[in-house]
Amino acid sequence: CSLQAGLAVLLKAERLFHSSYHSQAVHIRPVCRVGSRLSSLPEHPNRKSTLDASCVAVSWELRQTLTVVFDVFSSGQGKKDWSLFKMFSRTLTDACPLASQSKVYVDISPKNKEKELLEVTPPPTSVHEAVVQGDKKTYAVYDLLSPSLFNTSRSLNVQLKWKRPQDSSEMPIPVLHAQRYVGGYGLQSGEICTLIYNTHPYRAFPVILLETVPWYLRLYVHTLTIITKGKENKPS
Repeated sequence: CSLQAGLAVLLKAERLFHSSYHSQAVHIRPVCRVGSRLSSLPEHPNRKSTLDASCVAVSWELRQTLTVVFDVFSSGQGKKDWSLFKMFSRTLTDACPLASQSKVYVDISPKNKEKELLEVTPPPTSVHEAVVQGDKKTYAVYDLLSPSLFNTSRSLNVQLKWKRPQDSSEMPIPVLHAQRYVGGYGLQSGEICTLIYNTHPYRAFPVILLETVPWYLRLYVHTLTIITKGKENKPS
């Protein structure tokens, strides 16, 4: 469908390149076909497989992702309200005819224990609850394949508005978050520091760190230093 239908309609280059952050990724992995169910192949031949013994047909799964971060609070003159049109200068018109699924998820989880006074329009087709990193999350789901979604209008502009005057309190920090900065100067003392925080009281999370190195920095692997809880971990 290219940019003519579906979620790809929002991919307007002018808006994406003026966002606070954007990145693309391609994930490829082998999957095993067992009837209509897809399961991951074991990562190591000696690892015990949880697949059905009758699995003999192997396929490759291709997944493309696009991550975009908009700072609507700064660009919106301190307002937390946002909409698809404000961020992308476009709205959704319909689903791609070739897509088996096409959904928009909006996180409407309250940042405090008390229910937040926020409103999402138009009303979602369903509400989904899930546990993410130990926290209960609530999502408003818009199914673009649902006939009722485009009954009144051929344009879907998801909007989130606050029903009460907005305070100046900062947004809650995720349980697992990171900070990154460049320090020093020159090839001798220049460095990249990445701080990863896990504030969960007892749970550990696997982390894959991918660094995007500025063009003006030259890195040397032997200078890599990993410090956990004040102690240095030397790579084996």
